Amino acid sequence: MTRIQYQECIDACIQTMNACNYSDVSSLKQYDLASLRESIRLDRECADICSFAVQAMTRQSPFVAEILRLCAEICERCADESSKHIHTHCQECINACRAAARACRLISDTVEVYA
Repeated sequence: MTRIQYQECIDACIQTMNACNYSDVSSLKQYDLASLRESIRLDRECADICSFAVQAMTRQSPFVAEILRLCAEICERCADESSKHIHTHCQECINACRAAARACRLISDTVEVYA
Protein backbone atom coordinates (compact mmCIF):
# COMPACT_ATOMS: atom_id res chain seq x y z
CA MET A 1 0.00 0.00 0.00
CA THR A 2 1.10 3.55 -0.59
CA ARG A 3 1.07 6.52 1.75
CA ILE A 4 -1.97 7.86 -0.10
CA GLN A 5 -3.87 4.63 0.66
CA TYR A 6 -2.92 4.99 4.33
CA GLN A 7 -3.83 8.69 4.52
CA GLU A 8 -7.25 8.36 6.19
CA CYS A 9 -5.78 6.10 8.86
CA ILE A 10 -2.77 8.39 9.30
CA ASP A 11 -5.11 11.36 9.77
CA ALA A 12 -7.25 9.45 12.30
CA CYS A 13 -4.17 8.40 14.26
CA ILE A 14 -2.80 11.95 14.33
CA GLN A 15 -6.16 13.29 15.50
CA THR A 16 -6.29 10.63 18.21
CA MET A 17 -2.73 11.30 19.29
CA ASN A 18 -3.60 14.98 19.68
CA ALA A 19 -6.87 14.26 21.53
CA CYS A 20 -5.13 11.84 23.90
CA ASN A 21 -2.28 14.26 24.59
CA TYR A 22 -4.80 17.01 25.33
CA SER A 23 -6.86 14.70 27.54
CA ASP A 24 -3.74 13.58 29.39
CA VAL A 25 -2.66 17.14 30.20
CA SER A 26 -6.22 18.23 31.00
CA SER A 27 -6.73 15.27 33.34
CA LEU A 28 -3.65 16.21 35.31
CA LYS A 29 -5.34 19.53 36.12
CA GLN A 30 -8.46 17.90 37.62
CA TYR A 31 -9.14 17.68 41.35
CA ASP A 32 -10.22 14.03 41.09
CA LEU A 33 -6.81 12.94 39.84
CA ALA A 34 -6.94 9.56 41.58
CA SER A 35 -10.10 8.57 39.70
CA LEU A 36 -8.45 9.55 36.40
CA ARG A 37 -5.24 7.56 36.94
CA GLU A 38 -6.09 4.74 34.51
CA SER A 39 -7.43 7.18 31.95
CA ILE A 40 -4.21 9.19 32.10
CA ARG A 41 -2.13 6.04 31.66
CA LEU A 42 -4.17 4.91 28.66
CA ASP A 43 -4.11 8.39 27.13
CA ARG A 44 -0.29 8.16 27.12
CA GLU A 45 -0.29 4.62 25.72
CA CYS A 46 -2.77 5.54 23.03
CA ALA A 47 -0.94 8.71 21.96
CA ASP A 48 2.33 6.77 21.77
CA ILE A 49 0.97 3.85 19.73
CA CYS A 50 -0.83 6.22 17.36
CA SER A 51 2.42 8.07 16.76
CA PHE A 52 4.21 4.77 16.16
CA ALA A 53 1.44 3.60 13.80
CA VAL A 54 1.79 6.79 11.74
CA GLN A 55 5.52 6.19 11.47
CA ALA A 56 4.98 2.56 10.47
CA MET A 57 2.50 3.50 7.75
CA THR A 58 4.71 6.33 6.49
CA ARG A 59 7.73 4.07 6.06
CA GLN A 60 5.57 1.13 4.88
CA SER A 61 6.79 -1.18 7.63
CA PRO A 62 6.40 -4.90 6.94
CA PHE A 63 4.77 -5.09 10.40
CA VAL A 64 2.12 -2.46 9.72
CA ALA A 65 -0.84 -4.87 9.98
CA GLU A 66 0.26 -6.06 13.42
CA ILE A 67 1.01 -2.52 14.61
CA LEU A 68 -2.39 -1.29 13.43
CA ARG A 69 -4.20 -4.16 15.15
CA LEU A 70 -2.42 -3.27 18.41
CA CYS A 71 -3.19 0.41 17.85
CA ALA A 72 -6.89 -0.40 17.37
CA GLU A 73 -6.96 -2.45 20.57
CA ILE A 74 -5.30 0.28 22.64
CA CYS A 75 -7.56 2.95 21.12
CA GLU A 76 -10.64 0.92 22.09
CA ARG A 77 -9.40 0.45 25.66
CA CYS A 78 -8.64 4.14 25.93
CA ALA A 79 -12.13 5.01 24.66
CA ASP A 80 -13.71 2.55 27.09
CA GLU A 81 -11.82 4.05 30.04
CA SER A 82 -12.55 7.62 28.94
CA SER A 83 -16.26 6.79 28.75
CA LYS A 84 -16.24 6.43 32.55
CA HIS A 85 -15.61 10.17 32.92
CA ILE A 86 -17.76 13.21 32.18
CA HIS A 87 -15.01 15.70 31.31
CA THR A 88 -15.23 17.27 27.87
CA HIS A 89 -11.66 16.27 27.04
CA CYS A 90 -12.54 12.64 27.82
CA GLN A 91 -15.56 12.79 25.51
CA GLU A 92 -13.44 14.20 22.68
CA CYS A 93 -10.89 11.46 23.28
CA ILE A 94 -13.59 8.76 22.99
CA ASN A 95 -14.68 9.94 19.54
CA ALA A 96 -11.13 10.21 18.21
CA CYS A 97 -10.11 6.82 19.64
CA ARG A 98 -13.10 5.01 18.16
CA ALA A 99 -12.51 6.57 14.73
CA ALA A 100 -8.83 5.60 14.81
CA ALA A 101 -9.67 2.06 15.91
CA ARG A 102 -12.05 1.67 12.94
CA ALA A 103 -9.50 3.09 10.50
CA CYS A 104 -6.69 0.90 11.86
CA ARG A 105 -8.80 -2.26 11.64
CA LEU A 106 -9.86 -1.47 8.09
CA ILE A 107 -6.29 -0.93 6.93
CA SER A 108 -4.85 -3.89 8.85
CA ASP A 109 -7.46 -6.19 7.26
CA THR A 110 -6.70 -4.73 3.82
CA VAL A 111 -2.94 -5.12 4.24
CA GLU A 112 -3.33 -8.79 5.17
CA VAL A 113 -5.42 -9.45 2.06
CA TYR A 114 -2.59 -8.10 -0.12
CA ALA A 115 0.19 -9.82 1.83
